[in-house]
Amino acid sequence: MTLYLLFLLMATATVFSPGPGVVMTLSNALRDGLRGSFGGILGIAAGALVVAALSATTLGAVVAASALAFTLLQFAGAAYLAYLGIRLWRAPVFRFAEKPPRATNAARRFAQGLSLQLTNPKAIFFFLSALPQFIDPARDYPLQFATLVFTYAALVVLIHSVYAACAQRARRWLTSERGGRLLNRVAGAMFLLFAATLAAANR
Repeated sequence: MTLYLLFLLMATATVFSPGPGVVMTLSNALRDGLRGSFGGILGIAAGALVVAALSATTLGAVVAASALAFTLLQFAGAAYLAYLGIRLWRAPVFRFAEKPPRATNAARRFAQGLSLQLTNPKAIFFFLSALPQFIDPARDYPLQFATLVFTYAALVVLIHSVYAACAQRARRWLTSERGGRLLNRVAGAMFLLFAATLAAANR
């Protein structure tokens, strides 16, 4: 496969860079523990697979060609990020001595991670613009495409798990009254910033 190592490095840098998914993983790890964050991590990875599949279909081409479709998806993503930001900002401080609520299960976290990734139009254009550069047209396209996409998804799981493990080490301070309030406000503000940036972004 053409320049697979370069794609691996580029994908690693992309996944590692802070963004809405990283903030969600850190928040989940601090509230539900390392194991409790896996549902959201897998949801984000699955969302990457879906976005990649869409980018290879007519839907991806339509979004790329239609200003209206791009705008609708762009503002839908911004609205969802804003909702997450307000929810985090207003969330009560998590008590370290308390057990995570049963209602926050893996399926719910998975759905949140999946929704977060699917409402990010930039992910579609990442796959539309990046993947073709690393595929040799003279070789098996489906195999190369699948290899690149599953590599990206595997990196999501690996890197976000590292983020979650690091968050565990700082959990006691961050789940104190002061640290917990700071976490909620910073995470909420970051989501609102992501929402504003996405809404204001030019195509």
